[in-house]
Order: sequence, then C-alpha cells, then structure tokens
Amino acid sequence: MTDGILGKAATMEIPIHGNGEAGQLSEDDGLEQDLQQVMVSGPNLNETSVVSGGYGGSGDGLIPTGSGRHPSHSATPAGPGDEVARGIAGEKFDIVKKWGINTYKCTKQLLSERFGRGSRTVDLELELQIELLRETKRKYESVLQLGRALTAHLYSLLQTQHALGDAFADLSQKSPELQEEFGYNAETQKLLCKNGETLLGAVNFFVSSINTLVTKTMEDTLMTVKQYEAARLEYDAYRTDLEELSLGPRDAGTRGRLESAQATFQAHRDKYEKLRGDVAIKLKFLEENKIKVMHKQLLLFHNAVSAYFAGNQKQLEQTLQQFNIKLRPPGAEKPSWLEEQ
Repeated sequence: MTDGILGKAATMEIPIHGNGEAGQLSEDDGLEQDLQQVMVSGPNLNETSVVSGGYGGSGDGLIPTGSGRHPSHSATPAGPGDEVARGIAGEKFDIVKKWGINTYKCTKQLLSERFGRGSRTVDLELELQIELLRETKRKYESVLQLGRALTAHLYSLLQTQHALGDAFADLSQKSPELQEEFGYNAETQKLLCKNGETLLGAVNFFVSSINTLVTKTMEDTLMTVKQYEAARLEYDAYRTDLEELSLGPRDAGTRGRLESAQATFQAHRDKYEKLRGDVAIKLKFLEENKIKVMHKQLLLFHNAVSAYFAGNQKQLEQTLQQFNIKLRPPGAEKPSWLEEQ
C-alpha cells in the first residue's frame, strides 16, 4: 500500500550496514554534533497568542504569551481572562508535545542510521554536489587566508619602503658627496611605494571579492543545505514510522493512526522535495556566479602582480582602471586602499 506513497524521483533508500556506512560512503564521526542539530530548534513558546473573543482590553484581541495569567483559586466563576490563560497553556502544551514527538522520531532515525539498523533516502547526484561545495569552500577559505596574509605583508613592505625613501632623501640633503646616489635611491623607493600602493589596491579588491563569495554566497547556499538535510532526516523518520504501521495489524484504531501517519508523512515529503529543489537551484546559480566572479578576479590578480614585478607602472594603473578600482588618497577619512566604483 505504501509503494506509491514512498516512491521518490531521483532518490533511493540506502540500507545502513554494520558500522553505519551507506554503501561506500565513509563513516561520519560527528554523531554528537548531529544529535545537537536535531535538538537545536526547540519549540518557540513566545509566539503563542490566543484571540480573546472580543472582550475588550488593550491587546486588540490578542494576548501575548508573556502576559498569561494564573488561574484563580477563589470560588468565583472563571472569567474571560482565565479562559484565555487556559487556552494559552493548552496551545503551549500542544507545541511542546509536537516538538517532542518530532525530536524523538528524528533522534531514533538518526541513531538507526548510524548504528546500521535502518535506511536513509539518498540523492546521490545532489549529495555529491553538496560535498563538492563544502570542499570548494574549504579551499577558497585557504585562498582567502593567504590573500589576507599577502595584503598584510605588502602593507608592511610599503611602510618600510616609504621610511627608507624618506631616510635617503634626508641623507641626500645632508651628504653633498653622496647627494646624487642618495637622491636616485630615494626616487626609486618613492616609485616602488606608488606601484606598491596600486598593487595593494588590486590585492585588496581580490580579497574582498573572495570574502563575499565565501562568507555570503557559499554560506547562504550551505544554510539551505542544512535545512534540506534536516528535512531529509524528518522525511525518513516519518517514512519509517509509516512503514512500521503498515506492517502491523489492521483494526479500527490502527486504521485511524495509519491515515494520520500518511498525512504527516506526505507533509514531510512535500517539505523535503521542495528543499531538495531549492538546493539544486542554488547550487546551479552558485556555480555560475562563482565562475563569473573568479574569472574576473583571477585575471585582475594575474595582470596586477605581473605588471608590478615587471616594473610596468602604466600597465599596473591600466589594470585598476579596467576593473573599476579607485585608490583612496593618503590621509583619506576611511583607512582603505581602494573603493569599488
């Protein structure tokens, strides 16, 4: 009976064997973290509200959870406020009950998967893309860290060259016999500073773009992935629950529970399918955006570094103009080397 309900396009159920591996998938040692993830979204009781039935008052018909009143212990009949308080308490109890049941089922499913007593739904192609994204993010974070280190070193080099140029210029004025030698060394350091500031502007722009790609674009996609993975766990938990009920005895009581389980399962299946589609779309757009951004940034980085070390000041300046990078003048209000137009 459940074959039609449990059919999944582009997915498959993979039984967990022995040490908890799914086929050739490697064993994940983060069981404690996964259990914490299951428990992290507790019931939000602060959003509970009950319509007061038009009995007047300052809440426009709504009484927030925080203002619920304790039932009166006097012999007087219960008033509207007592009815509202009982309504709030009942609503809170239902929220906690549903959350508790859901958490229990998900924890049971997670442990069943980890200890080789159950199966999980796997979209092999999508999970491969997700793992590739996580690996890519780790590598880009490494590039970002190295880029920031390069920026710090370049800035330190500029400060040293500027101080050395000033020292040469001062000695040129005070050493007539070496005035010419100190003078052209001072000019050389001044030119190196100018080119270094231009290179630093390009590297800062590169680092800023990588930072946005990693901490904003990739992270946004991974947040949707986490929601998808949580929905997958819920989906499998309620699928397992429905399968167990379907194999049990049939009577009037069981029939009602089975219908309720089917409805709950279908709701979780719809949520899982929607999030699976959302992840697939975000992964597609992320890949397109990553290629577009990195094509521009890698070209900028290559041209700027090549021109700097070739001593080609004109090409270095043209590179910044090509990518609409504008250096801030010394002493600018904001201590940054660049701004994007």
